[in-house]
Amino acid sequence: MSAEATNPGAPIRRRGRPRIDLRRLGRVALGPVPRDRLPDAIGHVAEAHRAHHPDADLSILHRAYVLAESSHRGQMRKSGEPYITHPLAVTLILAELGAETTTLTASLLHDTVEDTEVTLDQVREQFGKEVCYLVDGVTKLEKVDYGAAAEPETFRKMLVATGDDVRVMSIKLADRLHNMRTLGVMRPEKQVRIAKVTRDVLIPLAERLGVQALKTELEDLVFAILRPEEYEQTRALIAAASAQPDASRAAATQDPLAAVAENVAAVLREAGIPAEVLIRPRHYVSVHRVRIKRGELRGTDFGRLLVLVGEDADCYAVLGELHTCFTPVISEFKDFIAAPKFNLYQSLHTAVVGPDGAVAEVLIRTHRMHKVAEAGVIALGNPYTADSGSAPQSAEPADGERADPTRPGWLSRLLEWQQSAPDPDTFWTTLRADLAQDREITVFRTDGGTLGLPAGASCVDAAYAQYGDEAHSCIGARVNGRLATLGTVLSDGDTVQLLLAEDAASGPSPDWLDHARTPAARIAITGWLDAHPEDVQGSHNSRPAEPRPEPQPQENTAHGRARSASRAASAVVDRPDATVRLAGCCTPEPPDAVTGFVVRGGAVTVHRMECPAVARMQSVGRAPVSVSWGDAAGCRVTLVAESFGRPRLLADLTEAIATADAAIISATVEPPSEQRVRHTYTLQLPDATGLPALMRAMRDVPGVYDVSRAQHPAATV
Repeated sequence: MSAEATNPGAPIRRRGRPRIDLRRLGRVALGPVPRDRLPDAIGHVAEAHRAHHPDADLSILHRAYVLAESSHRGQMRKSGEPYITHPLAVTLILAELGAETTTLTASLLHDTVEDTEVTLDQVREQFGKEVCYLVDGVTKLEKVDYGAAAEPETFRKMLVATGDDVRVMSIKLADRLHNMRTLGVMRPEKQVRIAKVTRDVLIPLAERLGVQALKTELEDLVFAILRPEEYEQTRALIAAASAQPDASRAAATQDPLAAVAENVAAVLREAGIPAEVLIRPRHYVSVHRVRIKRGELRGTDFGRLLVLVGEDADCYAVLGELHTCFTPVISEFKDFIAAPKFNLYQSLHTAVVGPDGAVAEVLIRTHRMHKVAEAGVIALGNPYTADSGSAPQSAEPADGERADPTRPGWLSRLLEWQQSAPDPDTFWTTLRADLAQDREITVFRTDGGTLGLPAGASCVDAAYAQYGDEAHSCIGARVNGRLATLGTVLSDGDTVQLLLAEDAASGPSPDWLDHARTPAARIAITGWLDAHPEDVQGSHNSRPAEPRPEPQPQENTAHGRARSASRAASAVVDRPDATVRLAGCCTPEPPDAVTGFVVRGGAVTVHRMECPAVARMQSVGRAPVSVSWGDAAGCRVTLVAESFGRPRLLADLTEAIATADAAIISATVEPPSEQRVRHTYTLQLPDATGLPALMRAMRDVPGVYDVSRAQHPAATV
């Protein structure tokens, strides 16, 4: 039991023992380490390791350090420090997160095969096959080119190199964190390039692996490089909030979050619930998001309360006391214990109103849950041991999502997608959209299983998640017992039953791409359409009709179909009277370079010249048809703006678009998810040369962090 739970006068801890402070790590390894001080040099790693694994054998770490130090001797980093400081710092990060001995050994050696004369055979001979496998995996990642043009193939190689063991990626993430900490020695343009890849690839992977301690610091480091002005504003706000004199800060009336924490601790003491109440400061990006969301920050917005208990049942007991003794903000309640996130995260989230009206967010979890929440798969211990003693004790779901900590279900799915994707670009496009999803929903199957899908997923996504390629013959669904079309968007907690046609020869319609949100669905549908070009034109009419849903409000999509027809009419082909259709796989728009192919019924399907389907059709002898855009086509393009939610954002974006002389044909604003909003605009420009300036103008709108061209047509509203 903590001091807070037993001593009413004890101060509320702002950073307790369970809070992992990564920012100080690595500094202990700076500077040359004399040979006669080996125990001191590796002692920090040993101390951190023993804190998580008291019985660990440290001799292998000593031997690994001796080999790493001797092989890297004479090598220097760009900062002027001895190179050995880098593997030491990376290993310290992993040790503080609770990594097991094998991972730490491989971390100390992770650069030796790539940068020194040490061979894999030597590593295998001295440290065993397991360490050799991990070092080899990290070495393959080091050889990957992170240039912008190589991003699609980069990500594919990273997944393949990660293979069946996520410890390879854990070492890579710690390696990137230390490199980001010391990125100031690089040229500004290189800092920006590395920060963007970190944002787009490594931070989402850290989220997928559940390593929040790495993810949050990487986010702050990227924020400082890519958004320096907003970073400085946020830093100043945090500094001002923490600059109060100690005497006034000690008074609960001067610190609203501390006042709520004192009241929470008192309530739990009176209820006899052993608990530790901590004040958990928000990191920079979190404070920035709250400021964007709420405008003016309150005193309680700079941190959250963390309540740690011993058992799962105690979490719900704490929740009951808080909701009984305080006014809860019901909209903030989330139960990630009963329904853990895909990355192993478990916790209860709520918010309560203090005596003076201050609203404080509260996280409730066990000590074991907190360890996994901070360190994710790194905290699971040795995955090759039958019982690591660190894994969450909750029942495994039917889909095996957490059955194997070395290969979570989402990683298996990514590896399957990369094998089925026709080319790296297709895989990259669909996967970036999947990695950008930071919220999942759970839908229930009528056979008793569950499906984890991204927010906004439809019955099409559910079909491919449940049946794989068999979903090609899906004709409809029942959602919560009622007939529904395949385009129906699913909500958290829905029950879905997918209906398959008896005729297995039927296939998907190109319209399905408008409803597919997951890579599995997009890649499977696109693959079938490319493999059956002669069936595409007539597939929708020849396959069984979808069941008619019972009367209920439906979105009007007629305008969207008229827009597609208008764009197709602007494409001119050299076959008189031929029907023209724009391919859904590459969504050609004026002034793209395009070509066409004749499909069943004499219609011509128009593709971008760089579309993978063009090369495949030509390889099987399909003759291309010349296509050009009519003079009246102008430049019509669909852009996606990713932003943090804030008041007047929509008005500012539309003003920026209007200032660039672009006309809005249609617009879609998705519901906010974790303070992030996605806007999709179909725009008409007088001339294609104005597109770069338009995208820059949209990116300059405060709160917008990315603007890109959509890969698939957006539904209209």
